[in-house]
Amino acid sequence: MTDARPAAWPGEWTQHEDVKGQIMTMWPDGYSFGATVSFDFDAEEVWIGEDPENQSRPGVLSQGAYSPKVAIPLILDMLERQGITGTFYVPGRDALRHPGRVREIIAAGHEVGHHGHSHQSPTLQSRDEEAAEMRDGLAALRDLGADVVGYRSPSWDFSPNTLDLLQEHGFAYSSNLMDDIRPYLHEGRPLVEVPVSWMLDDAPHFWFASDTWQKTIRSAAEVEALWLEEIEGIAALGGHVMLTTHSSSAAPAACSCLSGSSSGCARWVPGSRPPVTSPTG
Repeated sequence: MTDARPAAWPGEWTQHEDVKGQIMTMWPDGYSFGATVSFDFDAEEVWIGEDPENQSRPGVLSQGAYSPKVAIPLILDMLERQGITGTFYVPGRDALRHPGRVREIIAAGHEVGHHGHSHQSPTLQSRDEEAAEMRDGLAALRDLGADVVGYRSPSWDFSPNTLDLLQEHGFAYSSNLMDDIRPYLHEGRPLVEVPVSWMLDDAPHFWFASDTWQKTIRSAAEVEALWLEEIEGIAALGGHVMLTTHSSSAAPAACSCLSGSSSGCARWVPGSRPPVTSPTG
C-alpha cells in the first residue's frame, strides 16, 4: 500500500459481475491485486484480557512489554526501509500505557485501527459492555491523534451486536472474517469487510503455547515460503493479501519474512521497494 489505509478502502476499489455472475474486485492504478501489511499491537492487554490475574504476573506481562520495548521500533524501521505504509490495530488500554509508541506510528504515516479497549472478545460481552469497549477504545486512540476508521476484533469474531455498533460509531471497514479473498460490502450496510486468514497470520507459526507446550515454532524461512505461495495464489486470482503479524510474538522473524531477502513478502506490496512485481501493464 502507498497510503495509510487498506487497499480495500472505499473508493479505491470497485466490484463488477463477470460473465459467470461472480463478483470480481477492480483495483486502482493498473494493479491486478491488493495487499495490506497489518500488525496487531498486542502489549500487556492481550494477557490481562485473557486472565485478569496476569496483572500481577510480571513474567507473563513481560511478553506483552516486548511489543513497545523491542518489536514496534523494529517494525517501524523495517517499514521505513521497505517504503511500506502499514496498519496497526491497537487496544485502547495498550495505547494508554504506551502513548509514545502510538504517536510514533502515527507520525510515520501508518494507519491506527481499533482492536478493542481491553483485549477481550466481544462474544463475551453484553451489548452495553461492547459499546463501552468501542467508545473507550476510540477515545484513547483519537486522543493520541489517530484517525480511526477500521476495526479488528481481539478475537477475529463478532457478537450479534458488533455490526450495528460499528455502524453506529461510524467505522468504514472491518477486518475480521474469513469468507473471501476479496473485500466486500456487508449486506445492507456502508461497511467494507477486508477478509483475513490464518494462513497469512504469524500467530499459528510463531506464537508458543506455554499452556500446553505442544505448539512447534516454525523457522522464518518456512513461514516466508508458505506466505509467498499463498500470496502468489491470491494475487493470481485478483484478490487482497492481508498479512497479519503480532508485535508480541516474533518481530525479528516476522520482519525477516517481510524483508529478509529479494524474494521476501514485502515485494508484493504496491509501492514498496523494490516495486511490486505483478501489477498489470
